[in-house]
Amino acid sequence: MTETIASPVQGLSEEEAQRRRRQGLGNEAQVKTGRTYFQIVRENLFTFFNIVLLSLAAALLILGSPRDALFTGAIALLNAVIATVQEVRAKRKLDAIALLTRPRARVIREGVVREVDPAEVVLGDILAAGPGDQVVADGVIVGGGVAEFDESLLTGESNPVPKQAGDPVYSGSFVLSGEALYEAQKVGLESFVNKLAASARQFTRELTPLQREVNLFVRILLVLVVYFGVAIAANFLIMRNAPLLQSIQAASVVFGLAPASLFLMIVVAYALGAVRIADKGALVQQANAVESLCHVDVLCLDKTGTLTTNRMHLQRIEPLRGHREGEVRRLLGTYVRSLGAANATTEAIAAACEGEAAPPRAVAPFSSARKWSGLTFDAPSLRGTFVLGAPEILQPALDHSDDAWQTEAHVWALAGHRVLLFAAAEEPLPTFGEVGEPRLPPRLTPLALLVFVDELRPEARTTLEGFRQAGVAIKIISGDNPHTVAAVARQVGFGEDGVPLKLISGPELELLDEAAFKLAVVETDIFGRITPEQKQRIVCALREQGHYVGMTGDGVNDVLALKQANLGIAMQSGAQATRNVAGLVLLNDSFEALPQALMEGQRIMHGMEDTLRLYLTRIFTLAILINSLALLSAGFPYTPAQNSMIAIFSLTIPAFFLTLWAPTGAVPRGSLVRKLVNFVLPATIVTSFFSLSVYLYFLLTTENWPYAQLILTYASIVKGLLLVIFVQPPTEFWAGGDRLSGDWRPTMLATGLLVVLLSSPYNPILRGFFGLSPLRSLMDGLIIAGFTLVWIFTLRLVWKWRIVDRYLDVNLADWESSNRE
Repeated sequence: MTETIASPVQGLSEEEAQRRRRQGLGNEAQVKTGRTYFQIVRENLFTFFNIVLLSLAAALLILGSPRDALFTGAIALLNAVIATVQEVRAKRKLDAIALLTRPRARVIREGVVREVDPAEVVLGDILAAGPGDQVVADGVIVGGGVAEFDESLLTGESNPVPKQAGDPVYSGSFVLSGEALYEAQKVGLESFVNKLAASARQFTRELTPLQREVNLFVRILLVLVVYFGVAIAANFLIMRNAPLLQSIQAASVVFGLAPASLFLMIVVAYALGAVRIADKGALVQQANAVESLCHVDVLCLDKTGTLTTNRMHLQRIEPLRGHREGEVRRLLGTYVRSLGAANATTEAIAAACEGEAAPPRAVAPFSSARKWSGLTFDAPSLRGTFVLGAPEILQPALDHSDDAWQTEAHVWALAGHRVLLFAAAEEPLPTFGEVGEPRLPPRLTPLALLVFVDELRPEARTTLEGFRQAGVAIKIISGDNPHTVAAVARQVGFGEDGVPLKLISGPELELLDEAAFKLAVVETDIFGRITPEQKQRIVCALREQGHYVGMTGDGVNDVLALKQANLGIAMQSGAQATRNVAGLVLLNDSFEALPQALMEGQRIMHGMEDTLRLYLTRIFTLAILINSLALLSAGFPYTPAQNSMIAIFSLTIPAFFLTLWAPTGAVPRGSLVRKLVNFVLPATIVTSFFSLSVYLYFLLTTENWPYAQLILTYASIVKGLLLVIFVQPPTEFWAGGDRLSGDWRPTMLATGLLVVLLSSPYNPILRGFFGLSPLRSLMDGLIIAGFTLVWIFTLRLVWKWRIVDRYLDVNLADWESSNRE
């Protein structure tokens, strides 16, 4: 993209720029957006648990047990392959989409402004930066521009830093207001932005709230693995009660307790979720954004860019104090063209008012904190200071000889229009170099009221309704008049019919003490005339009161609040600074994508919870079986191959489809541990008892240990498949440990896998692969069926009658009942 500029600054020639790039003076340091393909393969294959399992598989193969070796190593390889394939697919998708949000730079070459990739900038280039633009190379301000920079990424301080000619600028900072030119003096690896971006974009294993809670289970399982591992080693080395082959087989089964696949499931679910959410129109930039979507209970919206399209039209100019409309339009046209930095407001004025740019003597660029801009002219044809801003902000500096216009301004604001006041004074504006922060000159004379119409987003109404149904509270925070914001919000269906919206303005918030401020934040629906610092304070107050806060924004005035929110959400067309700090970027500026992304996050969380119920029930049941049989000196419950078959049939395949078919809906609040215990604890106790019973019965009646293992394998798979139905109950009968879902797909899946299991001993191909021999008699099958039937009704009664709850004197279903309310 190019545009011709009228500037004495010509910049480098294209020939000189190319020569410097060939000399290695370009800004071409590449920023990695994630791990390399080699890193993905290495980190998924060579985990601690995979190395142990593959070592045990090698030992079993050497000792003459190829089937056990196959299934021991297959689990490790399957986990690694699934994780690698999914993460590679996610990487390709996300890397492709991330190119859309890569920062751009405006460089001046031969007097022409070109928008280029930052990598094309070379040492000595002259770059232009306006509101929201990120500085891409360290340098120094040149020319007569004046701008305010946010250097919080460098210094940690959020206060705007004014800059003018001769002042240094640093990559990683961005422009808050005004426009300036700067010369690139440090590029490539030497510039701060590349060092910052390299560290910020590196793939990190930062634990999410879900992963932190899963850590509790991981620690317990690791203790069990170490305990049983030591016991097996002692039995072989000291007691000499088991041959080497059986000891290695037992160790292989014990390592099935290892929690390696727990984190695998989370990582894969997040990777899949990120790709799916991208298909919905939102780019996930931080892994925990997938999970954060589910927990957001308060969403803070900025009116401009979210409810509206960030496009407005100047509908009316109302001259004041006897000024003629034509004269006012000419002054406005000159004013906005001389201001330098453009925004939606000045573009709307420029489209409606003709004029020629004039060199100003002093400039106060628009700032979200000040909510006004100003210019001083000292030319023969144009003298004096002109100010454009919010009427209530300019009001203290006005000449109050005639304030009748204030009533008219209030009426327009109540109708949902944005109203600005254009005023003039003879005194000049103080410049940045003289007193720092610019101040309004005294005795301003009102010239005209400007009335704007915002263009509403067509999807805003359905989007707000989607959040309401999801139980997410909405708070609208804006720099506009609160009555204007309320009128716009009503147009898109915000609030309940007949219930007045609660409004408050920034100046009113400033007068409140800390306690009153926090109360106002909770009770207020719409915040108007809010400064960036107040937005940040509002978000912090909500978080301090236990809310999980999402914040959307598109302008640099939203950056502070986005940083403080649990989940920052930016628009793709918004300022580079907002995209850089956000966890989620709405592609194509589609606010409609946000509820869909929320539902996708809910789907992932529900699928993860169902999978964890199955996983933990199986793991704890296996631990109890191993320990109980060891105490009874009754052998070991499974061979490695049998243990792998149980995992494949009752966990791996169902878990994949449960995640795929997971429902949407609000995620119940509260501890994950408590939510899972309601299902896992009763299921583990009852399943362990019946599994132990069926194993001991056949061991005692047949005195055949391998046959007892085979019987237990069949029984464990059948009960594992039935647990899938209990996790997603299709009817009220199965709804004991979990809420009624009404989804028959998991039941059909479990039935289909059960048919495959029962037919495998009589199919040569399946029998050769699974290694499951037929039962000796029909009676043995009927006994297993009888045990299973009693297990179903017993488990159902334990859940329905809350037997475990009563014994422990706790209500494990507290979370469920509260969620229903």
